[in-house]
Amino acid sequence: MSQLENANPVVFQRSGDRLLTSNDEDEDVHDPIDDREIFDLIRAINDPEHPLSLEELNVVEQVRVQVNDAESIVGIEFTPTIPHCSMATLIGLSIKVKLLRSLPDRFKIDVHITPGTHASEDAVNKQLADKERVAAALENSSLLEVVNQCLTPNRGI
Repeated sequence: MSQLENANPVVFQRSGDRLLTSNDEDEDVHDPIDDREIFDLIRAINDPEHPLSLEELNVVEQVRVQVNDAESIVGIEFTPTIPHCSMATLIGLSIKVKLLRSLPDRFKIDVHITPGTHASEDAVNKQLADKERVAAALENSSLLEVVNQCLTPNRGI
């Protein structure tokens, strides 16, 4: 592997696990999808460059997750660790794929960079918002393999 772009990233403490209630586990109770549930889906995604999760690098935070279950909309802002991160598109694609694989088809998923945190945020956001570009990226077996590595729990580097 080539030299790391961010050789010494700041590592943040993981938030605690969500406590489940009896209503959460009762299939007969309507349980709308909320921001914490979405955050729990994406927090353990592996960073493509470091043996750390996106949560541990503060790339994803619960406060940057917006969910409207009634309108079937999920919005995620993610913050690359450095303004020139070349992995930003891959990170965004990994988040989007995780949610596409985990959520019902009714949801519109919007993944974008936190405004003002990346030098190429407009270009990256445009790629992540383009369904055809995302589909084409996922047809690339090499890229799909890297995305799947990011989505594999507890991978070692």
